[in-house]
Amino acid sequence: MKSWLLRGLGLALVHVVVRVLLGAALIQWPLQGSVLRWAGLAVVVLAAVAWAGLDGIRDRRAHPDADDGDDLTMRWLAAGAVTGLVGGFVTWLVDTVTSIPVGVKSLFFELTSGAAFTVLLVFLPAMAAVAVGRFLVRHDKPSDDDWSDHSNRPERIPAMAATGPSTTDSTRGIAPTDAWSNDEAPTEVFPAVDPTTRNRDA
Repeated sequence: MKSWLLRGLGLALVHVVVRVLLGAALIQWPLQGSVLRWAGLAVVVLAAVAWAGLDGIRDRRAHPDADDGDDLTMRWLAAGAVTGLVGGFVTWLVDTVTSIPVGVKSLFFELTSGAAFTVLLVFLPAMAAVAVGRFLVRHDKPSDDDWSDHSNRPERIPAMAATGPSTTDSTRGIAPTDAWSNDEAPTEVFPAVDPTTRNRDA
């Protein structure tokens, strides 16, 4: 099944269920009609936002380069059209066949003005959710030129400046000297002075 068709049919089911439950709730609580309508509207929008946000996250993880990503704009535009047309038709059918007062006007209205409103209700929040999902994934991974990331910086290892007899005096041994392997390391190591030899010469 096409990805846009799957999303359109899924959201159409949510749309129909919300409108049927809203029609039943208005019979029980007629004074709460405004609150119930806003709650049903929020459910449809949140369903589109959650699904589209997951699409944006998965697409950015699969395609780190924005130019290689899938065309989620056309996917969700087609999904919104399916939601509006299928949801409007099924809602009209439920209102016609059953005794549940869904509150539809006519089939023509549900497939034109009602469907157009549903398309916008799905498409606009979905595009915002896709952008947020891609944004979160992009800022979740550190970039290669991030100066604050020191995980790949090599460690400084001390080097031995002299590990054997001095090149200036091959007959007299000197102790090895530790020095750091940088530009400030000494370039010449002086031999140690033996006190007994100096007293003998005196």
